[in-house]
Amino acid sequence: MNESINTGEKFREQYRLVADFSGNEPVVTDLERFRTRYLANAIGDLLFQEDRVARKMSFELIRSAFQQSGAWSESIDPLYRAIGKGEVGGFTVPAINIRGLTFETARAVFRAIRSIEGGPVIFELAKSEIGYTGQRPMEYAGLIMAAAFQEKVQGPVFIQGDHYQVNASRYREAPEKEIEDLKYLIQESLDAGYGNIDIDASTLVRLEPEDLREQQRENGRVTAQLTHFIRQISTGAGREKNHPVSVGGEIGEVGKENSTPAELEAFMEVYQEHLARLGQREEGISKISVQTGTSHGGVPLADGSIKKVALDFAALEALSRLARERYRMGGAVQHGASTLPEEMFDQFPKVGTLEIHLATGFQNLLLDHPLFPKELYQKSVAYLKEAHKKEWKEGETEEQFVYKNRKRIFGPFKKDLSLLPEKAVKEIMQSMEERFILIFKKLGLSGTRSVIDRYFPGGE
Repeated sequence: MNESINTGEKFREQYRLVADFSGNEPVVTDLERFRTRYLANAIGDLLFQEDRVARKMSFELIRSAFQQSGAWSESIDPLYRAIGKGEVGGFTVPAINIRGLTFETARAVFRAIRSIEGGPVIFELAKSEIGYTGQRPMEYAGLIMAAAFQEKVQGPVFIQGDHYQVNASRYREAPEKEIEDLKYLIQESLDAGYGNIDIDASTLVRLEPEDLREQQRENGRVTAQLTHFIRQISTGAGREKNHPVSVGGEIGEVGKENSTPAELEAFMEVYQEHLARLGQREEGISKISVQTGTSHGGVPLADGSIKKVALDFAALEALSRLARERYRMGGAVQHGASTLPEEMFDQFPKVGTLEIHLATGFQNLLLDHPLFPKELYQKSVAYLKEAHKKEWKEGETEEQFVYKNRKRIFGPFKKDLSLLPEKAVKEIMQSMEERFILIFKKLGLSGTRSVIDRYFPGGE
């Protein structure tokens, strides 16, 4: 007998008391029993089952329970268009990259946003993170849906592909293959229920030409090409599939020179010109990622501490205003923000920042927590020093090397993380939740649940 068929039969037998397998996809028939007795097993199958059929069926089970409980995966596009029109504002949307303990961390996010009656929050994973965290889109989306189901969330859940980035060197060698690989990842993400995709072709910006349009030409052209692809393959996102997938663009590679309004104008001219050539009449990008002084993960100093950042809030404000007033986008997006000092977060909504991306700060909270097992951490550092020793740059201290590369432990140590003591996980997640609440409040999210109800009716 075919091994996958045999595994599929075992899977159906395992969940037969809470699911119907007579259709094309399994349907959970007893939500409460599935939540209390079977969800943990389904998550384990999604994470660690070697058979792809069983992994897919576990995802479908989780998605069935998630959707039947009154939640749905959604595009944030309607809200961002409303912000662009000036209908609503005064807050900044956090987009959170979860690299490990994804189910548990997402639960902490849902609890935190509910505790302040908050509205929009995005769960995202970057193209690069897919590799080193070992989380393909189906797994990541499934874990977010499982967390929402466990926390009895009703309403829209926003899942985003972050930095779906063009590799500049591979693009130069074989441009068509690089674009096809990105298209495959986009399709995989949409199939998993993602409603939001951030395209990053800023790696193709050329600084040699004096003319800004020429600098942004390949960036604008490729972003238009991928936007058009998304519009062609997607019937829409949301419960009724009636909202366009939210697409983001990027003009300044994070960690490089700060972006300017003139660069945004040049990019949009090229972008809109190429969209028109492709015959696209649907919506273009809903936001634009810019560089204003940060770098992903922060810049570690020799002792392992993080260098202070001089963030250009004036530039961020000018770029957000231009994006809204001229192009009817929601505004500008700030990357690499999670390691910034707390006092900076209040400034983002004040200058009209649409969205900020948060990753490394929460990774640090997990790995540096007093209850994170010391033996496991030492084991992971030893792994880094052996498996990624080529990344150890001349002149770097061990603290700098470890800080910059410890994000790479989440995939290889996924099983170890799943076996952390229950007490440790509970305490770590309590710390996470407190941190989420603090940041969400500073971003102006308290009491914004009504915004979600207004633009995405049918939830809590």
